[in-house]
Amino acid sequence: MDQTSDAREGLPTAAPDRLSVLAISLLKGVLYREADERLWADLLELQARLRDYVGVLGLELLLDEAEGYAFLKSREAADDEGAALPRLVARRPLSFPVSLLLALLRRKLAELDATGGDTRLILTRDDMVEMLRVFVPAASNEVRLIDQVETHINKVVELGYLRRLKASGGAPAFEVRRILKAFVDAQWLAQFDARLAAYRAQLAGAVADREGAAHE
Repeated sequence: MDQTSDAREGLPTAAPDRLSVLAISLLKGVLYREADERLWADLLELQARLRDYVGVLGLELLLDEAEGYAFLKSREAADDEGAALPRLVARRPLSFPVSLLLALLRRKLAELDATGGDTRLILTRDDMVEMLRVFVPAASNEVRLIDQVETHINKVVELGYLRRLKASGGAPAFEVRRILKAFVDAQWLAQFDARLAAYRAQLAGAVADREGAAHE
C-alpha cells in the first residue's frame, strides 16, 4: 500500500519510500511531468511533505504545475539566520557565450508566449548560429563559428535547457525547455538590451583596435 497509518494523529501518512524516490529524483536534476507521469502525480500529492523533507537540507522546491517541471534550489539564508548551510546544489559558472545563448533562447520563449500560439519552441542548430552571428566579428570563419556554436549548444543541452530532437534529414533540431524561464527571470530579461548593447560596443572596439593595429 502507498499509505500507512499515523498512530499519533490518526491521519494517513505517505510511505517513506515514495518521498525518498521523489527527493532522490529531484536531487539528480529537474523532474518533468512528461518524463514520468506517475512520479509527477506523487509530487503533486506529497509536495507539502517534500518541502519539509528537503528543507532540512537547506533546499526549497520550485514547482511550476502549468509548465510541468520542478527542481530543487538552495534556500537563501536571511540575515538573521546566522551562518548559511553548505550549498548542496552547486552553482555552475557559465561562459559568456553560453550565458548569451541562454538569454537569447529566453527572449525567443518570451516572443513565442506573446503570440499566444504554440507553446513549444523548436529551433535548429542553424537558427542558433544565426542568433549568435551578430555577436561575433564579421570576418569569423564559418566552419569555426558553427563548431563553436555546437559546443555552446551541447553545454546548454547538458544543463537541461535544450532537448535534442530526432534528426529528420536536415540540420539538428532542439526544443527549448520551458524551465529556462525560471533560470533567466524577468528582471534579467529587462536588462538584456543594455547588456547586449554594451557587449556590441565592446566587440566593435576590439575590431577597431585590430584593424588599427593591422594598418600600423
